[in-house]
Amino acid sequence: MTNNTLLGVESPNIIFILADDLGYGETGFNGQQKIKTPNLDTMAREGAVFTDFYAGAPVCGPSRACLLYGLHTGNNPIRGNPTWTKSGKKPEMKPDDILISHEMKRAGYSTAIFGKWGMNEVITNPETGDGVGHPLKQGFDEFVGFNTHGEAHFHWPDYYWDGYKKIDLSGGIKKANFKNRQTYADDIFQKKALDYIDRKAGKEPFFIYLNYTIPHLGHTAPQSSVDRYINEGWPKKRGWSGGHYEMDEEVHTAYAGMITHMDGYIGEIFFKLKEKGIAENTLVFFTSDNGHEAKYQMFDSNGPLRGKKRDVTDGGIRVPTVAVWPKEIEPGRKISTPLALWDVLPTLCEITGIKPRTKTDGISFLPAIKGNMEQQQQHDVMYWEFNEIKGPMQAIRFGNWKAIRLWNMQQQQLGPVQLYNLDTDIGEEADLSDHYPEIVKTANKLFSEVRTEHPEWPLTLTENAKREIKKRKNK
Repeated sequence: MTNNTLLGVESPNIIFILADDLGYGETGFNGQQKIKTPNLDTMAREGAVFTDFYAGAPVCGPSRACLLYGLHTGNNPIRGNPTWTKSGKKPEMKPDDILISHEMKRAGYSTAIFGKWGMNEVITNPETGDGVGHPLKQGFDEFVGFNTHGEAHFHWPDYYWDGYKKIDLSGGIKKANFKNRQTYADDIFQKKALDYIDRKAGKEPFFIYLNYTIPHLGHTAPQSSVDRYINEGWPKKRGWSGGHYEMDEEVHTAYAGMITHMDGYIGEIFFKLKEKGIAENTLVFFTSDNGHEAKYQMFDSNGPLRGKKRDVTDGGIRVPTVAVWPKEIEPGRKISTPLALWDVLPTLCEITGIKPRTKTDGISFLPAIKGNMEQQQQHDVMYWEFNEIKGPMQAIRFGNWKAIRLWNMQQQQLGPVQLYNLDTDIGEEADLSDHYPEIVKTANKLFSEVRTEHPEWPLTLTENAKREIKKRKNK
C-alpha cells in the first residue's frame, strides 16, 4: 500500500457515502424515534458525529458539484440542477476540470463511483452514455450507476450504466421493473461496491464514492424492509402519483423501509471491511446531499431545524453526518465546527499527503477528525445560493450568525437580510436584523464579496421560473 508520510501510516482506504435527500432528523443518532438506523447509530458511537455539517446546496446537482470541485455555489461552475441555467442549456463539465477523483488518482488511489453520478447531462452518444462529464472521463476507474440527474429518480429503473454499457432491466417494457419488483437500484450499487472492496483490499488504497438514491422521491422499498414497519400501527398514507415518480401504495412504511434498507447497506460495508482485515485503516464517511423532501410529519424529519429541500434555512442544507476511522477517530467524538461538502476535497488531499492543485473554498478538517481542535481552522464565512421557482436566494454563515436573502417577487430583487443566531435559535425562528444593524451591515458586505459572477447563474429570476410561475397561475 502507498505510505503517507504526513500521517506516518499507510494511506487509508476511503469510502465516501452520500444519501439522497436524507433529513437531519432522520437518523437515530440525531434523535429519530420511529425509523430504525442501527448501523448508522453504531457509526456514531464508534466514530465522530458532525453536528454542524452542511450540504453544498439545497438540491442534489449543485450540492454534489460542491463536493467534487471543492467550491461553494458562489464559485462553482455548476450552481443549480440541469434545467435552471439562464440559457436553458444543461451545465457541462470540462475536460480539464480537476475534481476530487482526479486528486485521489494523483495520490495513488484506485477510484470508483457506484450509484448516482448526475453530472453527465450532455451525452454525446446515447448508446454508450458517453459525454465529457462521464465519470470514466472525470477521474474514476470504474463506474456503475446513473449518468444523468433524471435517471436516478427511479428506484426500480428500466436501466443503469456499467461503464459505457447500458444494462436493460425492463425487457423493453417501460416500468416493467417497477411493476415486477425485480431489481432495486441501490441493491445493484451496493453489490458492486462490496465486490470492489473484495478485489482491492490489501492491494492498493482505494477511494469509493458511493451514491445511494435512497430516500429520494418516489418513495418505494423492497418488501422485506417495508415489512419491518407494517405492524407499527402507523396511520396509512397513500403514495403521491404526480410527475414521473413511482411510489408505493402506502408511503409511511415505504419511506421508513427505504432508510432502514440503506442502513442495512452500512452494516454490510463494515462487515466486509472487517472480513478483509482492512477496517482499522479505512475512513468511512456518511452524509446527505441536502435536506429531506418527505411530507410525513410523523417522522419529524427536520429534528430542531426549519425548512427542507429547496430552502436555505438549515433544514434544507444541514445534514446528518458521521465518520468512522478506527486508527484516527476516537469513539464518541463530537465535532461542532461548521463544515461543508466543499471541505471534503482539501481534507482528503491532506489525509493522502498532497495539496489541492486548484483554488478551493474548503478547509481541511483532518485536525478535528484527529481531535486536535486547537489546530482546526475555522471558516470566516460559508456561502450558499439557490435559484429555482421561488427566485434566487442566498445564505451565509459566519460564526454562529446566519444571514438569508430571499427574492421579492413584487420588487423583482433580493430582499433585505434576515438574521439569525444559531447558538440560541437553531430553528431560525427569530429574525434579529432590526436589533443588530452592524451585523446586518457585515452580512451585506459578505454577500457582495463571497461570490463570483457566472453568465449561466445570475441572481435574477430565470426564464424557466417565469414560465413555471405563469403555468401555475393559469391552472
